[in-house]
Amino acid sequence: MAMDDGENNAAVVTTNNSHEAGIKKGGDVGDNGACIDRQPDTVVHQAGLNQTAGRGSRSGPGAATGIRVLKQRNMKRNGSRGCVTRKTRFGSRERDWLKGDTQRGCVCLYGGTVEPQPPASGPQASSTPQADLQLVLCSTSTTVEELCSQRDGQGLYIQLHGDLVRRLDPPERPLQMVYDYLASMGYADPVRVQQEAANSDLSCLIRFSSERPVNADQQERTLLKGVFSVRKGKSQLHKWAERQVILCGTCLIVASVKDCLTGKMHILPLVAGKVEEVKRRQHCLMFSSAGSQAQTYYVNFDTLADYQRWHRQASKVVAQTVSLVDLSCYSLEAVSEYLFYSQDITHLNLRHNFMSLQGPGGLLNLPRFSQLKSLNLSHNRLGVFPECVCEILTLTELNLSCNSLHTVPVQIGNLQSLQTLSLDGNHLSSLPEELGGLSQLNSLGLSFNNFSHIPAVLERLSAVDKLAMAGNRVDSLELCALARMSHLKNIDLRLNGLRRVYSENLEAVSQVTQLDLRDNCLDSLDLSSVCNLETLHCQRNRLGTLTLSGFTLRMLHAGSNRFPTVNIYPVPNQLTHMDLSQNLLEYLPDWVCDCRKIEMLDVTHNLLSELPSRLLNSLSLRKLLAGNNRLQRVPDLLDHIPLEALDLQHNKLAQLPESLFYKALNLKYLNVSANVLESLPPSSQSEESLSTLQELYVTGNNLNENCGALLVGHQNLRVLHIAYNQLLSFPASKLSKLELLEELNLSGNKLKTIPSTVSSCKRLHTLIAHSNHITVFPEILNLPEIKLVDLSCNELTEIQLPDLLPSTLQELDLTGNNSLMLEHKTLNLFSHITTLKLDQKPTTTAGDSSSASTPWNHGYSEMSGQRNKLCVSVLAVDRFGDNVEACYGIFDGDRNEEVPRLLQCTMGDVLCEELQHSSIDKVYMCNTFLTSHRKLGMAGQKLGASALLCYIHHEPSDPGGYFSLTVANVGTCQALLCRDGRPVPLSKVYSLENCTKEMERVKLSKAIITEDNKVSGVTCCSRLLGCSYLSPWVLPKPWVHTEPLCSQDEFLILGNRALFERVSYQEAVCTVQAVRDPRAAAKKLCSLAQSYGCKDNLEALVVALHIVEDSCTCAPPVPATEQPKGPPLSLAPVPVSVTPGPADPAAPLSSSSGLVSELNGETSASELGSEAGSTASDEQTPSGPAARPERRCSLHPATTLCGIMLPGSAVTHAGLFQRQPSCATFSSNQSDNGLDSDDEAPLEGVISNGSKLEVEVDIHCCAFQLRSLGPESPKDFDLDKKRGSDYPNGKMRRQNSVVVSATNGCLLAVCGREIADLKKSPSTCSLFGKKLSNGSVVAPEDSHNLIEVALEAPKKKSGYFTAPAQQDPEDQLIVPASLEQEVREQLRGQSPLVSGPSLPCIPPSLQDPVWDHPHPPAFPSNLVPGPGPMPILQQEVYDTAL
Repeated sequence: MAMDDGENNAAVVTTNNSHEAGIKKGGDVGDNGACIDRQPDTVVHQAGLNQTAGRGSRSGPGAATGIRVLKQRNMKRNGSRGCVTRKTRFGSRERDWLKGDTQRGCVCLYGGTVEPQPPASGPQASSTPQADLQLVLCSTSTTVEELCSQRDGQGLYIQLHGDLVRRLDPPERPLQMVYDYLASMGYADPVRVQQEAANSDLSCLIRFSSERPVNADQQERTLLKGVFSVRKGKSQLHKWAERQVILCGTCLIVASVKDCLTGKMHILPLVAGKVEEVKRRQHCLMFSSAGSQAQTYYVNFDTLADYQRWHRQASKVVAQTVSLVDLSCYSLEAVSEYLFYSQDITHLNLRHNFMSLQGPGGLLNLPRFSQLKSLNLSHNRLGVFPECVCEILTLTELNLSCNSLHTVPVQIGNLQSLQTLSLDGNHLSSLPEELGGLSQLNSLGLSFNNFSHIPAVLERLSAVDKLAMAGNRVDSLELCALARMSHLKNIDLRLNGLRRVYSENLEAVSQVTQLDLRDNCLDSLDLSSVCNLETLHCQRNRLGTLTLSGFTLRMLHAGSNRFPTVNIYPVPNQLTHMDLSQNLLEYLPDWVCDCRKIEMLDVTHNLLSELPSRLLNSLSLRKLLAGNNRLQRVPDLLDHIPLEALDLQHNKLAQLPESLFYKALNLKYLNVSANVLESLPPSSQSEESLSTLQELYVTGNNLNENCGALLVGHQNLRVLHIAYNQLLSFPASKLSKLELLEELNLSGNKLKTIPSTVSSCKRLHTLIAHSNHITVFPEILNLPEIKLVDLSCNELTEIQLPDLLPSTLQELDLTGNNSLMLEHKTLNLFSHITTLKLDQKPTTTAGDSSSASTPWNHGYSEMSGQRNKLCVSVLAVDRFGDNVEACYGIFDGDRNEEVPRLLQCTMGDVLCEELQHSSIDKVYMCNTFLTSHRKLGMAGQKLGASALLCYIHHEPSDPGGYFSLTVANVGTCQALLCRDGRPVPLSKVYSLENCTKEMERVKLSKAIITEDNKVSGVTCCSRLLGCSYLSPWVLPKPWVHTEPLCSQDEFLILGNRALFERVSYQEAVCTVQAVRDPRAAAKKLCSLAQSYGCKDNLEALVVALHIVEDSCTCAPPVPATEQPKGPPLSLAPVPVSVTPGPADPAAPLSSSSGLVSELNGETSASELGSEAGSTASDEQTPSGPAARPERRCSLHPATTLCGIMLPGSAVTHAGLFQRQPSCATFSSNQSDNGLDSDDEAPLEGVISNGSKLEVEVDIHCCAFQLRSLGPESPKDFDLDKKRGSDYPNGKMRRQNSVVVSATNGCLLAVCGREIADLKKSPSTCSLFGKKLSNGSVVAPEDSHNLIEVALEAPKKKSGYFTAPAQQDPEDQLIVPASLEQEVREQLRGQSPLVSGPSLPCIPPSLQDPVWDHPHPPAFPSNLVPGPGPMPILQQEVYDTAL
């Protein structure tokens, strides 16, 4: 076949010799837009091939098929990086051919061997043949038969997810299979599918081989053979002889003739026999059969490796008690012919293979096993029921699950001995009548098929006692039909979409004892006619009414429904366990208190306002769960009760019964978190306590330090959570008596110290005391079992350490202690700790963009729980890319930590890469997840993780406009946005229980869903990154949602499944609102979840948002620190993170790298610098291609002059201030020192274009909201980046820098509160005082001239004042001609300067936290400039300028 544009079935084979050395790691973008590795080597034509082959030439080798073979060196084949570019692999004709049609592509073909060629220079190459990678250009219509005929190959093999290997049938089309696989993953763009198909990383997901991959371990377990010295019997009369020896199945086979299998074969059964080492001979084993007439063979092996291999495998066989051969998951198409010598096999497991009917070892030969009783052929892709197994009349157990069977043959009636038949996971909709003749059949599995009703043939199967029909399509159940099947006792109809269960007459259904109706669509359920029902599961329906018979009822599971009560008659005296959680119960029925044997009652998440006294005083109740209700009191205990666990969290309890602890002497677990308790009951009536309490959770109450004395009596206490109460201290003498304490949580109180008596708790392994006022490190490092210490968000200043730290210490968290300074000696002592968390000190380098402040900051928390293994990770980037963007993500691996760590390291880079290819949110987010899934490589084949990614950005169509938040997730991680104090869920939970559509999709793909709603018993998630071996049931395609941000958006919460299972959305929002520090808020969320009973890994990420009303913000300026020498700064100044002192009541939210100084506001005073000082000067107007447009603050492009109404402007009241950069432009004809600009070196921070000088200054927004008539052009930002090319000589004209726009206008409208804040800010304190070289600030006089302060700044080369500072009275403020007259008229109306005090400051008590004012207050009227007399402050500034 010639390669022609019109022929889609043409194929081009390109062979690439793969070596590990010399491969670059850097990526490149090829013609197809995909990011791929560079390959430096050139394309070399193979010798003897016509170079024109494949281009229409019909001469030379390969002309008949049109194949052009190219060889390329250094092609990676291990799937760790992307493939090479098409440009380096193929010629232009091949690339054009690929681009001509998306149905053409490249298939990576592994498995061949080529002789390596030594390089021309460098180290000598190895002479060992290496497996090659062949790149096959073909179309989606190219079949395996065509590819093999062109390659002279025997066949092709496919391997999915590094698991089983299957031989492809000749009609199958490899490239179409790859495209279908990528489409099922979630790729939608045909061009992207074509690119991904050529990526070598895809080999970890789908891989084609020209030869069957060899697995030595698999061969060892299926067949061992060789020629060894053999002697029969224990007698010395027998001689040693060379014989062929085979170990297969359950027998040892010895041939009669050397090197030949003809003639008589000696069979030695090994089950229950012996295999022993012969010590008198080296590498010799003795094999003996079982029984009185046992035979023995001695085999002498040549090498130690052979000896160990045979000994290991034979020992497994002799250890068996039954003749079982397990050949599952071996990718077998047929069993070995030697297996048929093992005629004693009774159990044969061929699960997860690709068994074929034909061939010597095919299914047609299985009847040769004369004693076979159990045969497992599940997951073999059979497609049709193998009728040959119906000839194995000895079968008692047959498993044909998950084989895509549509019918069952009538020959099934031949298996009269059959007792168990499993047909789950097929496409069956009916059963043959002959099946009813199997009188011994007692177990029939029909789950996850297509039955719409219960098969009538079941009436004849009198031995079947369980109806297993979960996951079918039965939408109605007639109880009378069950009555006719009197042999059925256990009915499993979960996941059927049942809508109706009815009975047309009053006929009793007496035989059914267990009924499972979970996860259906039932609105009501009346089972009063099922009179002998013992166990009922009806969770996750929509039940409004439930009526049952209570004669024999033992267990009732009815959670997650809608009923207000349950009707059971008569009283179920046999009832022991009852789950009524997540319903609408306002009271408990009276019959509940009359149950004599009730042991466990779960009524959480209902509407209960009281608990019956008779229930709590029950003599049988051992576990009562009544959390998340409306309980205001707990009835008193009248007598000793056997209660062992009591959960009353999330109620309104103000006190507990006084007799609780000395009446419930068996109480071991008590959780009363999230109530309003002010005290705890005493542990006993006397000094001697008999309390057996081991776990006590009282987090989130109003307890004070007096409760410490009441805890002394609980000397068996092991876990104590008393976080977020009102504790000022913990009594030292009381703590020393809790000697068995293992876990202590004191977070969120007002503790200043932890008593030194904590050293008496020798078993303490976890101490959590974050978010207090602790100044001294507690004496806990001498405890022998201490593992985790969390003292974050405190006021630690130093740490006194012992000479030797305990080896058990695994995690130490000291973040959020702003005054803590650690010496190198201390850090060296901490070097052995697995997880050490410290604050990274912020750097204030002006040229460091990574330290820039942003309109958001974050904090996060991770807790390992009881697993002692952290399987979660966080991705948090406040400044993502080159723009004002952010990226946050969380990853939960459930029980594995590898995949979350890989995603944490790679997913941000993948997102950055995908943003280069597409600006559509659903496209780049979906491709980010799919690419990350591919990049997991081998780790993602068996392991997986839930993932959530949040990307804050401007809309591509409006770069200077609104911020948007794009969220994508798979699995159970969730994102929650707080808007106006209300939670707004942004993600979708992809679990089978929560998503009906996903449940239906998984059912249609014939997955087996276990009773705990897990796919194949592995995961409850239908979408994950990784776990590719569960494809197509579990997919990596994410849910994507974009939400525009506004000024009402306060913060964002990201959490994993364990967090939101315990903390509701509303509670999470209220919790974060009460804590201003995002890190402390995240810590609190995790601590609350633990106190509410969570035992799993916890993860919370809180992002504080500072979005103003026009959905944009400007960054604060650089603090006045020494700037390093280097290139001139850009016009957009670089903000830094600033850490205010702990005493600052107005300190804004902090991030993990320090508190970010951020002043929120809705408008700016940059109007003076943007309009009155704009480039629209009357003196000189720029023209030509180098002319720079007017540069305003991107947040406030409106035209105004600090409270003076200008034409076309609008004024609205606003609240807080926004620190933002701007540029003030000044004009002069000559430099201030009389020198020509050619004699001057360029100055940092100064941009000159001839007669104008732009100086970056610090402008603080005034109290007005100003709207411009049109958006600012995004080209302004591009011009800023290109300004270096505007001045090729690198020289600028010097001008005076009277910073009028930086001081005037803004300060006229600044109230006392904002002045106080500005004085505290390192970046603005130079406006209010002189900053010395040591960083301190000298306070100025009240009448200090601010221009003098500004003129001091350039001499220090700090902040934005980097222009020359020599004052020139001729400097003028440039005002546009259209505005000049109005400006002068309003300035003339000002009163002359009068000395007076500065504006008064607003008390700190009036300062609102950043998150507590979605609508900022308006400014006081006396501070708002307007017509009439202006404030006297700074009037001299205008006189100087004008």
